[in-house]
Order: sequence, then C-alpha cells, then structure tokens
Amino acid sequence: MSYVEPEAKIFACSQSVYLAEKMAESYGVELGKITFSTYSDGEFQPSFEESIRGLRVFLVCSTFPNSDNLMELLLMIDAAKRASARHITAVIPYFGWARQDRKDKPRVPIGAKLVAKLLESAGATRIMTMDLHADQIQGFFEKPVDHLFASTIFLPHVRSLNLENLTIASPDMGGSKRAYAYSKFLSSDVVICYKHRKAANVVEKMELIGEVKGRNVILVDDMIDTGGTLTKAADLMIEKGALSVRAICTHAILSGDAYEKIEKSKLSELIVTDTIPLKKQSGKIRVITCADLFAEVMHKVHLNNSISGKFLM
Repeated sequence: MSYVEPEAKIFACSQSVYLAEKMAESYGVELGKITFSTYSDGEFQPSFEESIRGLRVFLVCSTFPNSDNLMELLLMIDAAKRASARHITAVIPYFGWARQDRKDKPRVPIGAKLVAKLLESAGATRIMTMDLHADQIQGFFEKPVDHLFASTIFLPHVRSLNLENLTIASPDMGGSKRAYAYSKFLSSDVVICYKHRKAANVVEKMELIGEVKGRNVILVDDMIDTGGTLTKAADLMIEKGALSVRAICTHAILSGDAYEKIEKSKLSELIVTDTIPLKKQSGKIRVITCADLFAEVMHKVHLNNSISGKFLM
C-alpha cells in the first residue's frame, strides 16, 4: 500500500488575512477556514472549520498591534495541537517585542525571550519570520527557526533603479552589518549614522560617518516606527550634499505622526514590505510583497527541501 504525502494548509489570524491570502495564492492552495468567536468582554476563541488531523499547518500572524495578535496566534497554535495537526509552523512575518532582546537597564523584561517560550509552550514546532530586529533572537527558541531576509526581494528592486554613485547607509551603528551586506552585493560605499537618543523614539543628536556629497544614498533598516531616525538622517544627508536619499525598511510600523514626517522629509522614496499593512496611502511609500518569498520557503519546508538558496545575507 502506498501513501500520498499529506497536503499543507495555511490559516491566518484576523489581521493578517490580507497577507495570508497572497501567500496561499502563491503557494497554490486555498486559504484555510477559521472563525473567531468574540464574547462581549473582548475575549475571543478561534475555531478551525476543517480537519487538520495529521497535516502540516502554517499559521500566518504578524504580531501587530502586539498583544491582541499574539494572543490570537497562541490560541490558534493550541487549537491546532489539540486538533492533532502533525506540524505547526508559526509564520510571523513581523515578530513583535523583538526590540526587547536583552536587559538594557535594571529591572526590565526580555520580552523576545518570553514570546519565544510562549510560542513553544503553546505547541509551535517551527517558527518562520523575516528580518528580526536582533539575529540572536533565533537562539531564544528550542525549535527550528527559518529567518528570512527581505534583501531577497529588495536587492532586485534596488538594481532596477540603476542609480549612479550609489551609497548604502545605516541609520545607526547597530544596523551596520546589514548595510555592509547590502553594499557587498551592490558593490557600493557605506555610510553610518551615529545617533544619541534622549528617550525611546526620540533622537537628540545625529552625525555621519562617511561621505555622501554627490551620492545617491539608500538607507537600510529592519523597521520604521515613528520615522524620526530615518527622516532626520535623510534631511542631514541632503544638507551634506547627497543627490537623493531613499530608505528601505522591512517592517512599516509607522506609528504616531510617521506619515507626516515622511511627507515633509527629504526622502525621495520609502520602500517597505507588506509584513504590516499600511494605515494609509502615501505617494512616497512603495510596497513590495513578501508573500511569494514566504510561499516558496513554506513549500520547500513542507517537502523537506533545502532553503539555503533563499538567504542572500
């Protein structure tokens, strides 16, 4: 008697349906049916509306706004485990709490470590994510982690711009490794911004390490939150003689007055992925989907094929 490899199914939490539908279409399957029952006090309960016994399930959920989506994902993982799913992969394009990867002062939590433990305790057997704020977060998990890089989809776009005198820039010292990786593939110079914060999301002082005069600059970062750092860096570079400044950011959090800052800044363009949906449209913001990349990796994982070819950085 021969057996056919069980199919994989893709499900989404309520606020990541927009992205999961693209992934499912690229993968070649229908998005799985799941419903959420909500009580009057705000408590909710997910329910899989089709059998997942013995199957590999991919649960797509970017954790924004962090607490509600994370709780949805945890409940979905637990429900899949109790429904006898064979493999449960938490697909988290944007991994919230990633900025809490260490104790940077006394008496604070390491939130990323806590989230990792919660996901594993709920029953996740594999984690798939993109551009973690800190690479060492992979070590917080005892389960396999597929850490994808948005450079896989950003680099072809950058090359298509055909910019002369290209310089890659990092908005802070922590992103220098990412900037050097981009510069390696683009054979470009690198500039680093040195910034001093007086509080979270508030930049007090910024200086440039490197030359930007007469250069077309592309700032590279893993996320843009309030937009203060990137817009300040772009304005400073134009003042220093840069011909143009663009920014590439994987996760478009864009909280507070970020949209207004971007519109008023000297940024020519902000290029982001759709790990987080835009709250509103902007003529300066271009979205490149990451759905095809995730779908391809999900398919390779399901077939137990190597995914090393998808890592450019």
